[in-house]
Amino acid sequence: MRILLIHSDYIKFEAKKKAIRDAEEFKEKGQEAENVLVAFIAVEKIDEEDPDSVIKQLVKEIKGTVKRVGAESIAIYPYAHLSSSLSGVNVARKILDDAYKNLKKEYPTIKAPFGWYKGFEIKCKGHPLSELSRTIVPEGGKGKKEKKGKESEALKAEERLKSEWYILDLSGNLVPVSEFRFKKENLNLKKFADYEISKSRVVDKEPPHVRLMRIHEIADYEPGSDQGNMRWYPKGSLIKRLLEEHVSNIVAESGGMQVETPIMYDISHPNLSKYIDRFPARQYTLKSGVKEYFLRFAACFGQYLMKHDMTISYRNLPLRLYELTHYSFRYEQSGELVGLRRLRAFTMPDMHTLTVDMESAKKEFLSQYRLCMKWMNDLKLEYEIGIRFVRRFYEENKEFANQLVKLVGKPALIEIWDERPFYFVMKFEFNFVDALDKASALSTVQIDIENTERFGITYVDEDGKEKHPLMLHASISGSIDRNVYALLEKAYLEQQRGNKPMLPLWLSPTQVRLVPVSKEFNEFAQEIADELDKNRIRVDIDDRNETIGKKIREAEREWIPYILVLGERERESERFKVRIRRSGEQRDMSLKELIREIKDKTGNLPFKPLPLSRFVSERPRFV
Repeated sequence: MRILLIHSDYIKFEAKKKAIRDAEEFKEKGQEAENVLVAFIAVEKIDEEDPDSVIKQLVKEIKGTVKRVGAESIAIYPYAHLSSSLSGVNVARKILDDAYKNLKKEYPTIKAPFGWYKGFEIKCKGHPLSELSRTIVPEGGKGKKEKKGKESEALKAEERLKSEWYILDLSGNLVPVSEFRFKKENLNLKKFADYEISKSRVVDKEPPHVRLMRIHEIADYEPGSDQGNMRWYPKGSLIKRLLEEHVSNIVAESGGMQVETPIMYDISHPNLSKYIDRFPARQYTLKSGVKEYFLRFAACFGQYLMKHDMTISYRNLPLRLYELTHYSFRYEQSGELVGLRRLRAFTMPDMHTLTVDMESAKKEFLSQYRLCMKWMNDLKLEYEIGIRFVRRFYEENKEFANQLVKLVGKPALIEIWDERPFYFVMKFEFNFVDALDKASALSTVQIDIENTERFGITYVDEDGKEKHPLMLHASISGSIDRNVYALLEKAYLEQQRGNKPMLPLWLSPTQVRLVPVSKEFNEFAQEIADELDKNRIRVDIDDRNETIGKKIREAEREWIPYILVLGERERESERFKVRIRRSGEQRDMSLKELIREIKDKTGNLPFKPLPLSRFVSERPRFV
């Protein structure tokens, strides 16, 4: 459910015309209220899972806000425009009607009719709490229970798992989190530690990136699918494909061999079913004839079976197989599914590396750790390090742990288990901390000591004997979708710090916007665009019949990195006043200088052409 709460001097509304066939019948055509908290409400598909818990939360939220702002009355106003993932009519009406009846017991309350086009007049009071937005999701385990995916034994074990939490500093000191003195520069580490130790993943309000992904037409909810399955618009698809190409290039340069494997597997396969119970995730399951299958949650299964059938020599090790999984599926809990942060269907670059022994595994681990650092630096994302160990492994490899911390140059959060709950003895994650102080794992590498034996994966040693190698699981980037979330959240955080929000230049859907001062200069703009296009720079032309000021403002709202206004002076001199978003300056440049600057900044990072028409006037609106 999406809610917009506005504390107003008054609201007046009047029903005009039915918007849907099942529109609510009512007696009073128009109503009004004064000193009123107006709740604009969109009931969403997710709310169908437990309407009673949503009603309870909605009433509690409205009552609490009424007390905080000092309102004397309440207006319930159905407002479908807040969401693209609306519930069915019956559920929406039940939630709105029940909330209205409950609130009416304590406060003068009016309700706008459901399913009508309405005219309304409102006057917002304008104090700091007069405009609030909220997201409500059904509470897990209360009221009607969510239908769950198949839950692994590892997931149940994770809930029972007892951990000890420490901070490992640059001097190699392992300090309990409760005793560590967090400094100003460790603020995000403190947020990350609090989040991980709490083990709560539920999101209780809408993260800023959700609004941004819609405004910038990057991605959105798909009401025609299961929740956690997103639609990607042309700009978002471009960003995703650039990220996918970049991580695939990094892996290929490090010796990874790209393969493809199926997305569904026989749940009764003896080795696969055992592995499912060692991986902490819920699965989607489906039937084909009499057989039951599960949808993969990583590239593990196909790569394991492929390696089982391979003939491998010690000379082939380390051996790296890589897959960019379109798609991976995990049946995440509904309360965690908000925006791009955690999805049920996602793109996961996944590499599995076979090594001879633990020493070679640690050497490979360090190499992949550095690749993950490169990835985070290329995206210019700040991150916190989380490293998890089985205690015995940590005690035997303290210097190795210290080396990981020193490489990044800042303390890390350490989780230690007395016994091994999963198939790995250690793993690390680079975590992004967002605007709601939630942490999300991106890059990760694990050392797996179980699965080569479980799946019969062997290599022939130099003495001619078959042996089981060790295996590393690595995702250099983590989920591609989650990287887009992190980039948008970072942009929001930059804006909160007083900086201009933007995407990295190489990921900006439009890198240069040309703004002709009149139609007379459209042909000149096309000549400039052709030259930029030849140099693999994404450029478009705002050829609309709008004022120059409006065109520039809209280009700023779209986070366009470079804006060029084209008129007679520019045509004659071939010099341009370039508006540079990152620095906020206007700089006099030639076209060659502009091209050189963009090429210097994007370097060898991937490039793809403009995802939409070159002419802004020809573009449809997706949101």
